[in-house]
Amino acid sequence: MPTIAVDAAGSAEGIEAIVRGVAEVSVQTGIDCLLVGDQQRLQALLEQIPYNPEQIAIEHSPHDANRDGGRRSAGLFQRQGSPSAVCKIVAEGRAGAAVTTAPPAACLRAAARHFRPLPGVEAPALAEVFPRRAELPGQDTLALLVDAGASARCTARDLVRFAAMGRAYARRVSKVASPRIGLLNMAYDEQAGGEPVAEAHRLLAAVPGWEFVGNITGADLVTGRADVVVCEGLLGAVAISLLDGVTARLADLARAAAEPTLLWRMGLRFVGQGMTALEALIDYRRYGGAPILGYEQLLLVCRRRSDATAMANAIKVAAKLVRDHVAADVRDAVNTVGR
Repeated sequence: MPTIAVDAAGSAEGIEAIVRGVAEVSVQTGIDCLLVGDQQRLQALLEQIPYNPEQIAIEHSPHDANRDGGRRSAGLFQRQGSPSAVCKIVAEGRAGAAVTTAPPAACLRAAARHFRPLPGVEAPALAEVFPRRAELPGQDTLALLVDAGASARCTARDLVRFAAMGRAYARRVSKVASPRIGLLNMAYDEQAGGEPVAEAHRLLAAVPGWEFVGNITGADLVTGRADVVVCEGLLGAVAISLLDGVTARLADLARAAAEPTLLWRMGLRFVGQGMTALEALIDYRRYGGAPILGYEQLLLVCRRRSDATAMANAIKVAAKLVRDHVAADVRDAVNTVGR
């Protein structure tokens, strides 16, 4: 089984949530974890909960992503902080992939510092999954957006590479033989969105064997029109944040509207089933982390508010990516579209 390096610093839920997630993985799976952080504190926390000591090792690192020591400390964190520490371990071959809850900007700097870029890739991409309605046979209820904030502005060639990387990733994770690719834009017109996006549309339409559905708008994100959505990082980051906010408020509103009604009092079981299904669909904890694509090695970036369940799922996803040789698939996919 693969070894996954886990950054023990940075979660808004605290170090305890990360340790509980790692401990859960150790007793439920055969995945080996290398916890990176304050050794004494991590060991003390592990001793308080059930865990398998044969599948958890600890590497001491004094750096904490939550620590705010001014400009000098911030510079040191960028070079030597916790995401840098786990990326270095993966780069050295001591782990197959890394998982962290550190801020995406710090993760991107760490990956650029320690990882080898894929040949031909000039801009990395953050691949975020998000819930949508499955409308076609075999479609997953989760779609993939590339890029969700790694590269603010991109060339047409970057967008084509994002599509290649996202397509390869989705084929492995969602088990869809030919993912439908959409280019996020302001309109369906092939010339909309400016020169780089219009050129990307032309290039994507010309790739043989791909199911390119053309431009999609924001309204199409939650439909089954595209399995892989490609866009510049600035637009992708805004889109993911908006989707997160809307889905969270939707659950709140549905819960608040149901409680005072006669339907709630008389048919709580049926309403409860619907709410359970809705909450399961929008629960970020089951999605794992967002991989940074464009490098020979893998780093999964988890939400800052990740709890033990979210961390355990992210570690399982990372192990699956290593076992399925996803990094090699992504590299081969980039090679097919050229440089």
